[in-house]
Amino acid sequence: MPENEHEQRMARPRVAAGVLFFDGVGRVLLVRPSYKPGWEIPGGYVETGESPLAACRREVAEELGIKPVIGSLLVVDWAPASAEGDKILYVFDGGELAPDLAASVRLAPDELLAADFHPVATLHELLVPRLARRVEQALAARQEQRTRYLEHGTPPEG
Repeated sequence: MPENEHEQRMARPRVAAGVLFFDGVGRVLLVRPSYKPGWEIPGGYVETGESPLAACRREVAEELGIKPVIGSLLVVDWAPASAEGDKILYVFDGGELAPDLAASVRLAPDELLAADFHPVATLHELLVPRLARRVEQALAARQEQRTRYLEHGTPPEG
């Protein structure tokens, strides 16, 4: 097979990384972007030459103005989308955000309208379905203390 044909068949997914932060009663921190409807988890796209963990740290610093410790990887999700192309999404465990750190959050005015803690039971109402599934799996992985591999936000069959 000619080299250029092989290169054309190689996947070029976009890569993004996000994090789950919790408050003292187990609620999850969600952010409301200014550039699209609904709620998201903190994070964003990985830039060229940047690891998913480094991107997660950078995005949290840019979006929320804080530099908390980002813990272990909870899930990796392969999420193809015909409109946007394939994506590989990483979700890390940010653990419980100390009250003083949570109080020092300063939203990036050009990116976020709000950042609030929400009960886990309300996540399916607030997040788009694929993200709600991914977060639900990340919460389960956190309980199990192991990483989960997902496709479309759910573990693959077989």
